[in-house]
Amino acid sequence: MLDDIDRRLLRHLQADPAQPMTQLAEAAGMPLATCYKRLDRLQAQGVLRGQHHTINWSELGYGVEVSLRLTLDKTAPRAFDEFLAAARLVPEVTEIQTFLGRVDVRLAVIARSMTHYQEIYRDRILSLPHIADIEALMQIATIKHQQTVPL
Repeated sequence: MLDDIDRRLLRHLQADPAQPMTQLAEAAGMPLATCYKRLDRLQAQGVLRGQHHTINWSELGYGVEVSLRLTLDKTAPRAFDEFLAAARLVPEVTEIQTFLGRVDVRLAVIARSMTHYQEIYRDRILSLPHIADIEALMQIATIKHQQTVPL
């Protein structure tokens, strides 16, 4: 699927995603037109899924991050669908992941303070449908956050 040139291009892109296209092409050792064509092909293949910026929530006043692990009551036929639809509507939920195993869903929740988190938890989270069990893990520090993969 990927040849050595694609891998080299992706390594340079991972190292500095914001670099100008001319710099990326030069670093990868290819003409600018070839660089554009390869990136377009990698995007069409689904290897690249676009570009994004990461928001530093704490700089916007959201100093509390909590990871909620939820087990759902799966006796209802549409428990997952109904829970996920309702969870998507909670503005402070920044990430939703589903799992196989004891934990069914993980929600990443941000809040401005512990008081604000308590309000979110009581008013929005506990009112979500089909919750059988919930465990909260408060984030203290991010030790490693890596978006790159070895190529």
